[in-house]
Amino acid sequence: MGDPMASIGFIYSTIDGHTREICERLAELVKEGGHSATMLELTPDTDIDLEVFDQIVIGASVRYGKHRPEVTRFIKHNIAALEARKAAFFSVNAVARKAEKKTPETNPYVRKFFKGISWQPAVIGIFGGKIHYAKYGFLDRTMIRFIMWMTKGPTALDSNVDFTNWDEVASFGQAVSELANTRVSD
Repeated sequence: MGDPMASIGFIYSTIDGHTREICERLAELVKEGGHSATMLELTPDTDIDLEVFDQIVIGASVRYGKHRPEVTRFIKHNIAALEARKAAFFSVNAVARKAEKKTPETNPYVRKFFKGISWQPAVIGIFGGKIHYAKYGFLDRTMIRFIMWMTKGPTALDSNVDFTNWDEVASFGQAVSELANTRVSD
C-alpha cells in the first residue's frame, strides 16, 4: 500500500479566469504528487466546508490594487480551520510582473492584505497576472490601460500578455505537495 494522500482544497477568487488557470495547474501538480485536489470558486455567496480537506490553498486575484472582499471575509470566518491545516495562499497581480515585487515583503497588495487579517499561511506565492484587453469592458480596459501606461506595461489594445512565471507556479505547487506530505505524516 502506498503513502496516504492528502485531500487538498483549492479555493480561488478570480475576475477574468487567470487565477482559476493557475489553480488548475497547481491541482495537476499535487495530483502528480499523489494527492487529491478539489477546486472551488469563492464568490460572495460561497459556503465551503473546510473540514473535508486535509489542506487548503487560497488563490486570489487583484483588481485596482485590492483582493476581493469575499477573500478577506472567508479567511476571517474560517481562521481556525485554516490555521489547523498549514494552509497556503497565493496572489495574482500585474505588479508582480516585476521581479522586485514578487515577494510577500515587496508586493504592496500582499503586504496590505496581510495587515488586515491575523492569518499567516505556511506558504505564500505571488504570481504575475495576465493582461488581455479584449476580455475587458470599456471601463476596465481604459483603467487597466492607464495603470499599465503609468507602470510601463503593455498598452496596445490587442495585447494578450501572461506575466505568470509558470516555473514559479510549479515551485509553489511543489511546496504545497511537501506541506501536504508533512500534514499526512503528522
